[in-house]
Amino acid sequence: MFGGITGLQDPKGTDWGERMLNTVASQTIRHLFTRSESVEVFVRCYPSSKLLQGSIDSFKMSGRGLVIRRDFAVEEMSFETDAVSIDFAGVLGGKLNLKQPTQAIAQVILSEAGINQAFNAELVQKRLVNLTLPALTELSGGQPVSFTEVQVQLLPQNRLRISAQANLGTGELIPLNMSLNIAVEKRRRISFKDPKVELDSVPENQQQISQTLSLALAEILDNMVDLDRFDLDGVKMRLNRLETEGQRLIFSGYAEIERIPRSA
Repeated sequence: MFGGITGLQDPKGTDWGERMLNTVASQTIRHLFTRSESVEVFVRCYPSSKLLQGSIDSFKMSGRGLVIRRDFAVEEMSFETDAVSIDFAGVLGGKLNLKQPTQAIAQVILSEAGINQAFNAELVQKRLVNLTLPALTELSGGQPVSFTEVQVQLLPQNRLRISAQANLGTGELIPLNMSLNIAVEKRRRISFKDPKVELDSVPENQQQISQTLSLALAEILDNMVDLDRFDLDGVKMRLNRLETEGQRLIFSGYAEIERIPRSA
């Protein structure tokens, strides 16, 4: 076994130790997702004898069609580390453990359809329905207010359009339409700023309350997306920038990896 790890190559020229580590890493990472279309891992270690000391040159992962925590769809995700120190004995036992924390360059791509699907997730719904915020209940005569049928359309230059219905708990539904800027704030929050309320398609007798409720929804969204709420155990995501590109929202940043999590 150790002869293979330190130099034996298969007919295709792939080092056995790297292949074993790729297999272990792929199995470990797949368990982080509820579903995945594909997860590929590439480990580089030269000379391969360094693997015996747990030292590898780089670690790269790419995945497509991923689902995190049952409800959050990711079209593509990739990350790549520099040199990493791992527990070699753990690899032989089928586990991937880091000897010390590391960082990885990361990119995450969300689709417009996946974003809209996320608005049906329980984690999101509980921040949008049966709200009893004073500013809202004054409008509804003390009844809880719910924002439903939220739909997002990605626009150029990091803007998006949001349409929704506000249920005042009285049976009256108020249509909401607006566009907003989205940006990265403090490397961990997604901010929703500069809302432009669109009232052309709102009945005249509902326009004033639609304006107020649209701004209230924008404020709720601005306080909703904090990456610390979605961190995997032992992994923190930090963002440098985001960009809308057609029907895709592209995030780039890095991951602070303290340890490899065992499950999402």
